[in-house]
Amino acid sequence: MKYLYKIASVLFLLFLVSCSEEKIGELGYGTVSGRVVNADTFEPMENVKILSSPTTSTVFTDAEGKFTVSNVKVGEYSFQAQKDGFVAKFEATTVTANNTSEIVFELKKATANNKPPTVPVLVSPIDNSTAQAVSLDLTWTATDPDKDELTFKVTLRNDSNSDIKVYDAIKGPKLTLTDLIYGTKYYWQIEVTDGVNTPVLSVVSSFTTLAFPATRYLFVKNINDNNVIFTADDAGKQYQLTSAAKNYWRPRRNNQAKKIAFIGTNGSQNDIYTMNFDGTEVKKITNSVPVAGFNSDYIGYSWNASGSEIIYPNFDKLYKINNDGSGLTKVFQTPNGKFISECDWSADGSKIALKVNDANGYNAEIYIINPSGVVTATILSGQTGAVGGLNFSVTGQKLVYTRDVAGFENLNYRQLDSKIFEYSFGSGVLTQILTEKTLGTNDLDVRYSPNESELIFTNTSNDGLSTKSIVKTTIGVVNSRTVLFSGAAMPDWE
Repeated sequence: MKYLYKIASVLFLLFLVSCSEEKIGELGYGTVSGRVVNADTFEPMENVKILSSPTTSTVFTDAEGKFTVSNVKVGEYSFQAQKDGFVAKFEATTVTANNTSEIVFELKKATANNKPPTVPVLVSPIDNSTAQAVSLDLTWTATDPDKDELTFKVTLRNDSNSDIKVYDAIKGPKLTLTDLIYGTKYYWQIEVTDGVNTPVLSVVSSFTTLAFPATRYLFVKNINDNNVIFTADDAGKQYQLTSAAKNYWRPRRNNQAKKIAFIGTNGSQNDIYTMNFDGTEVKKITNSVPVAGFNSDYIGYSWNASGSEIIYPNFDKLYKINNDGSGLTKVFQTPNGKFISECDWSADGSKIALKVNDANGYNAEIYIINPSGVVTATILSGQTGAVGGLNFSVTGQKLVYTRDVAGFENLNYRQLDSKIFEYSFGSGVLTQILTEKTLGTNDLDVRYSPNESELIFTNTSNDGLSTKSIVKTTIGVVNSRTVLFSGAAMPDWE
């Protein structure tokens, strides 16, 4: 009996031991997973060797920089990530039974024997080159002995102003420049870095852009819902003067001042600006009294002959201001509260033509005042429909304008049959100028040519939606109507 008891006791102990060993086996292993990224870019790193102390399985990262080590005994470990060209990194972790431990390695490039890039060689434009386009590519070469990824910085200066432009984080040996200034000398320098060593500078190189071409025509085009000012030469080659990100319109050139005036949106108001013939040195002229009227698309202003002053409307008042923004003076106020929409100043300075209208643009009148603000003549009154486009001839003895002979009026200020008329101050006769206008279109924004023998104007369908074109015609000559520029409006010709 005592023998049987001993056997039973031994069997019971063996049972307990076997149960205990089975339990330890279930909870004695875990998993280690993680990811390896570049410490500078945080991009995943592939084929990085992962090993540990105490030793476990050796694995490599996949394309996403991830790795997994399975069946790792519970305990404290130090895992290491290794890749040629990078400093090995250690991370400690604790492995617990049936759990996954996460590790992230950030590997830095090894720099002990890393060499800097070569000095960049500036390729184009060639140093001291001239007559370069205002849109061009800067190109250069640079290499790295260790084949490190190179990043470039370009510094650009010019002799026209104090602007310093810096272009950072360029990955390739090329930079496209646009909107450079005509007739300007530029200086450029390249800085290259491999992300390890001190950046390396190139020599300074220079180039000069071509002189701005001689142009005579001004007009606007609609780009990205903004009016953009262009100029063109006699051959029809066009040059953009203002940015498509700005809303600028109604350009007027003055050869004496060597400036172009124009209207621009400035917050909630419209102001008059000036710029050089090449579009540089934009300056706001008006300030406390903006240019304003019933419809900003139909507002007009005028230089005096010398370019020293500008007249412009602000609702029922006419103001005069110097071309530097000083000397603001009220010249005239309408006696009946009508808005002044357009004005033009004769070359001899003796006459100012005004077009006035009600708040809807109708009940228009055209009359002449002298520089003191006294009305001296009435050219038009009592007509229905839209009127516009005032312009004196070179001699100041004639005045052209447009009028919708259909007499149509609606809330959208639509015109149905706008034609060109000329008034002679010498004879007092008003004449319609025949321009062979296509039926269903309007001739608008009329202006004399510099020699007074031709007219330039905008023509467009009366649907108010179709493309606008700038047209030229010779006064009194049949079949002389010519389209100069398509998709353009608000012409000027000096």
